[in-house]
Amino acid sequence: MAKIDLLALIEGLRDFDTALIANTLDHIDSTPAHEFYMAGSIQSVTPTLGPTVGIAVVCELDSSSPNGQPNVDDLYRQLEEMRKMSIPPIWVVKTTGERPDHECVLGDGMAKSLYSVGCLGAVTDGGVRDVKGLLSVPFAAYCKGKTIHHCALRFKAMKEPVTLGGISVAPGDIIHADAEGVIKIPRGSLPKLISSAVQMRAFEHAAHTLLRRTDLDPAAKRRMVVELLPKFGFGSDAGKSSRHAKGKRRR
Repeated sequence: MAKIDLLALIEGLRDFDTALIANTLDHIDSTPAHEFYMAGSIQSVTPTLGPTVGIAVVCELDSSSPNGQPNVDDLYRQLEEMRKMSIPPIWVVKTTGERPDHECVLGDGMAKSLYSVGCLGAVTDGGVRDVKGLLSVPFAAYCKGKTIHHCALRFKAMKEPVTLGGISVAPGDIIHADAEGVIKIPRGSLPKLISSAVQMRAFEHAAHTLLRRTDLDPAAKRRMVVELLPKFGFGSDAGKSSRHAKGKRRR
């Protein structure tokens, strides 16, 4: 896929919330759900910024082990790599220090450096600080919470996948995140993802109208919702349809 096409797709995907994209993937891609959505421990601390979509640039960071010597060379290598990218990067940081609850991956100063080279946000299993400053950049952060300080920062750029939030993330993976959580998007789904997301949004509106009704019993609602799926371009596969009929997503 040409880069300009990928850029247009990523820009278009910002118009959809992450839960809707996840629901859409259930119907158009064979990747099991447990392989593409992160654990709820990875949460947005900048929820007012809206969806964040981009390409993963991956590193490991030890910011919590005592008595270490700083090593930021790989950070600056990655900043230069991001500066040359034509697709918006998302910084994905796996923490490796001895004190996991003390990991602090970035504050508003580092966020400004990242944003200046085109990076839209960070996803990490560590903490962040200076949240008001992050919002002012604006720079999105998805993490385990806030941490006030750090020890010596030791970065290691990664060319292979890391495990973060219970899933594997490799350099170049497409990340979609918002106030409710983080997913990675299988590339095979991209050609039809936006058009299918439009249909999923319409399907959910129609389905939720039915689910709200008080004059229908639960069995009738289940049947009617399943019958709606083909009308919006989705197969009537029993397993996937039943997940929606059972209320997989509630809004």
